[in-house]
Amino acid sequence: MMRASGAMFGLAYGDALGAPTEFLTMKQIGRRFGELGPAEPEGDPALVTDDTQMAIAVGLALLDALANPPFTPDLVAPMWRRRFVDWLNSPDNNRAPGNTCLRACRDLAAGRPWVEATVAGSKGCGANMRVAPVGLAPGLTDETRAGASQLQAAMTHGHPTGLAASELTAFAVRWLADGMAPAALPAALRDRCREQRAVYHERWLGTLWQRPGMDAPETFIARGWDECLDVLDRLDEALARGDRASDPCEITGAGWCAEEALATGLLCFLLFPDEPVAAIRRGAASSGDSDSIACLAGAFAGAHLGMDAWPGEWAGRIEYADALTRIGSAWD
Repeated sequence: MMRASGAMFGLAYGDALGAPTEFLTMKQIGRRFGELGPAEPEGDPALVTDDTQMAIAVGLALLDALANPPFTPDLVAPMWRRRFVDWLNSPDNNRAPGNTCLRACRDLAAGRPWVEATVAGSKGCGANMRVAPVGLAPGLTDETRAGASQLQAAMTHGHPTGLAASELTAFAVRWLADGMAPAALPAALRDRCREQRAVYHERWLGTLWQRPGMDAPETFIARGWDECLDVLDRLDEALARGDRASDPCEITGAGWCAEEALATGLLCFLLFPDEPVAAIRRGAASSGDSDSIACLAGAFAGAHLGMDAWPGEWAGRIEYADALTRIGSAWD
């Protein structure tokens, strides 16, 4: 089914659909695109944002790391640093990226240890809108996938909720690619929150827990899992309502922070589990961080349904198609 390609292209398609609606109200989106939002990516190439650019950076570094086993934090962290700094300095880095990523990457470029470079109080969605490749990478143990998904987030976003939401995003992608039924996702994610509440991946995260002045690493990470559990309650409420026409941000949040981006992206996918284009259109037609919400919805839909579920002609127009193909085909 080419699920890895489906997820990589899906996140880019969602990103491209949501880019022109990101700072518009629902009324403005309706006037410009109709009530259902943009119908297809605009332009040739159809431009994406920093969401896709950074997901590609994460994915390409993972390809390099997995080609040089064993896969460890000491191996992959410098690779992610290099890819993030390359992104920072790229002339294509002109898509209104988040201040957290810019600030942290500047300090990474200056050679500061990532534990010092990261923005300790930030849980912006930049932490998890780029994590899908960690979910798609084959052959990782659950512990390694968890540690890696948290590390890639922690290098720029040091808040525990950014770490937990990134892990949940990666596992959702992995579980869908492995064939989990979409309806089973919320309960599985809730179980993961409870199981991991006191688990701090010291080998991957080092002394990050000390930055906010916490008394113990378990106290630090538990805050992230608790906030994710709270937003999963809101996801359940939104799914019970089953409203496929209203602003998806009303209950699960606008998505500017990591846990809300996860929940609202999941909501858009779960409202349309077998209609991938409808899912990303729902994310794009939202009052919040529409490109990141639709990006995550696209990653979930693509992991579930595979590459063939997307309109065939989109692949020839989307920006960075070569890099998306390289990552997806390596893991299909």
